[in-house]
Formats: sequence, C-alpha cells, structure tokens
Amino acid sequence: MTAPIPEFRFTAMTEEDGAEIAEWRYPPPYDLYRWPSWEQMVAQGKEFGDPQIRAKQYTSIRDADGRLIGYAQFFPMVGVVRIGLGLRPECCDRGWGTAFTQAIAREAARRSPNSEIDLEVETWNKRAIRTYKRAGFVITDKYKRQASHKTVTIYCMTLPK
Repeated sequence: MTAPIPEFRFTAMTEEDGAEIAEWRYPPPYDLYRWPSWEQMVAQGKEFGDPQIRAKQYTSIRDADGRLIGYAQFFPMVGVVRIGLGLRPECCDRGWGTAFTQAIAREAARRSPNSEIDLEVETWNKRAIRTYKRAGFVITDKYKRQASHKTVTIYCMTLPK
C-alpha cells in the first residue's frame, strides 16, 4: 500500500524514544530484528541503551507532526559511515522505504561529507535489498558474520559517490 511520504525530520534520540523503539514488533520473518527489552539494553549498555552510544551514533526520525516513525544509526569507521535503520512496523509497506533510506543517506553525507556510505543487509531480505537498490545502493561484498540470532550471510551495499 502506498501512503503519502512524510517529511523525515532528524532529532536527537531520547531515552523515551529508545524505550519505544525497543517495544516495536515486526511480523515474521522480520520479527528477528526486534531489540531486547529497554531494561536489558540499559543494563547491558547495548546500542542506544547506552547514553553515550545513543548520543554519538543514533538519531530519531519523526514526521511533521513529531511522531516517531523511525531511527538511524551512523556507525563511524575509517573513511566509511555504516548506516543502520529501522522504520516503525506500522509504517512499513506504505511505499516509504526508498525515500526513508535516501533521507538517511543524505544525513550521513551531511554529517561525514568525505566518507563512503554503506550498510549491511542479510541476503534473504529481498524486500530490504530491493529498497536499498532503489535508493541507489549497490552490492559490493558478501560475507558471513555473527548476528544476535545466528551466523548470517550479509551483503554490504555501498552508495556510489
């Protein structure tokens, strides 16, 4: 289903945003992408549960009404910004994915203008791969790595300059 694409506004991720994102639940087969409970994330200092990581790497994405509709991670590496992203489950399948990904890539380029921008996606996730290709990313590598749920095969996708 296609819905009007909202204006994507980037804001600092708050603790309240992090707690809300940790409650998001996707339908199968995407349910494996859920975060642990907020309490676990804070106790373990995991990702945006750690205030320093949250402030340095994460941003909330809101619509024009201020509603939290997604988030992005900008993970710095030497010469590269690896982006991670998540769209609120009820905002998926509305035709927003390409514009959402492009907005995040533009924000990554604004934050690190001389860096390459890439992302990782599991090779089975055809929906995400299709979206990232439409956003301009190309597959540049394939490898295995440990994810929270098992060892997975990954495509690294890069945004050509």
